[in-house]
Amino acid sequence: MTKTLVEQLADFTAGADYARLPADVVEESKRIVLDSIGCALGAIDEPKGRIGIQYGRMTGGTGGDATIIGTGERVNVFGAAFANGELINTLDADAVLPPGHVTPYVLPGALAVGESTGASGKDLITAVAISHEMSYRIGKAMDYLRDFQDGKVTPPPVYGYSSTVFGATAAVGRLKGYDPGVLAHALGVAGSIAPVNSFRSWSEHAPTSTIKYLMAGALTQAALTAAHMGELGHRGDLRVLDDREFGFPRFIGTRRWEPEAITDALGDEWRFPAEQSFKPYPHCRILHALLDSLTEIVTDNDIKPAEIDGIKAWVEGFVMQPLWVNRVIERPHDGQFSIAHGLALGAHRVPPTKAWQDPALVFGDSVLGLMDKVEYETHPDYVKLLSGNAASRPAKIEVTARGRTFVGERRYPKGSKSPEPGTAMTNDELVAKFRGHAEGVLAEAAVDRLVDAVLHLEDVEDFGGVMRLTARTDG
Repeated sequence: MTKTLVEQLADFTAGADYARLPADVVEESKRIVLDSIGCALGAIDEPKGRIGIQYGRMTGGTGGDATIIGTGERVNVFGAAFANGELINTLDADAVLPPGHVTPYVLPGALAVGESTGASGKDLITAVAISHEMSYRIGKAMDYLRDFQDGKVTPPPVYGYSSTVFGATAAVGRLKGYDPGVLAHALGVAGSIAPVNSFRSWSEHAPTSTIKYLMAGALTQAALTAAHMGELGHRGDLRVLDDREFGFPRFIGTRRWEPEAITDALGDEWRFPAEQSFKPYPHCRILHALLDSLTEIVTDNDIKPAEIDGIKAWVEGFVMQPLWVNRVIERPHDGQFSIAHGLALGAHRVPPTKAWQDPALVFGDSVLGLMDKVEYETHPDYVKLLSGNAASRPAKIEVTARGRTFVGERRYPKGSKSPEPGTAMTNDELVAKFRGHAEGVLAEAAVDRLVDAVLHLEDVEDFGGVMRLTARTDG
């Protein structure tokens, strides 16, 4: 009999071999771990991060065997995964991959279980690669936020990142050494208990919920539950991905379901590295190409915020929704998605680290005043350029100052692989970003040790030692 999609994913998870992973898969997996730990360190004093830590303590108990990043506290895997998922996602600086955000959902369980089981660095890399490849492939099978029809971008009426529950569950099951049968039932359970896809509700209702597009902590716990239910003997729905009418495609409200994207050359070809992106700015990715151009303009011409008479931007076609057009900034979270606030803040030339969350900057008169001088409209060639390359994010910006108009244009934002040289973030650039987020949390020597350990993760015998290096040593 032909195996179900869930069974094929289980076979892929159990059969993946570190020794056969392509070099770019190993490298990208390590970069994801480094970037994510840095994002978490930068978030420990932010409201969303603090709440995640507090709830992680409540559910994690004491004397556990998994670390909450930035605290040195050890709780059980459920508490640590919840807290670390929220921390990674707090600044909105975490890595992105179709269907959108993947890492804050699939990595925290792997970090916690990898530590608690004494997994090697190679084991952790393999689990990270599996979870991202699986999430990417399922993301390619369903609706995408930038799908277009009849020359227009048509965001789906139901959207979100619930589908990452499979990759998150697979990572946990792989690290716990489940056989394909147990893995299949765990994945079948995962599909039946995944959180709802609430992205569109979140983006249409201002002020937006601070849980964001999907609460990372909640999905990590669903994945851990699914994995353990498979281990303890529950039967999962093995056909949950095959049944388009009554199964997972219906649960998540996708209009498009192309399962061949999931199975094509699965295990032989690793496709996620080509579209894995890193975020240089702690802000929604839709603004990054504009921020690249804006930064270049104000830096090269030494333009002060007070000199700016106006900023006009041409943006992605689907963002004229309350989430992005909002100009009422009540919390740092609001600023992470507001077009006007993001551009006003970007004009201040503050290093794009956790410093962007400083209340004195977010709510300062200079930023809020400059917001009133920001206007934007849809980029006229957005669909044409997007259809030419999936990494394309066409952006144009004009800055009026000193009686002149300075113009900047980008097709590809920094952080993504593209046909243009220099857009991908190098390891040195990721390390610099890491140091900016870790400042005031880890002493410089501790940062050096942690960076070195992650960039040489394949040489680590016990991943728990890496997690223990994240304990606060400064500030």
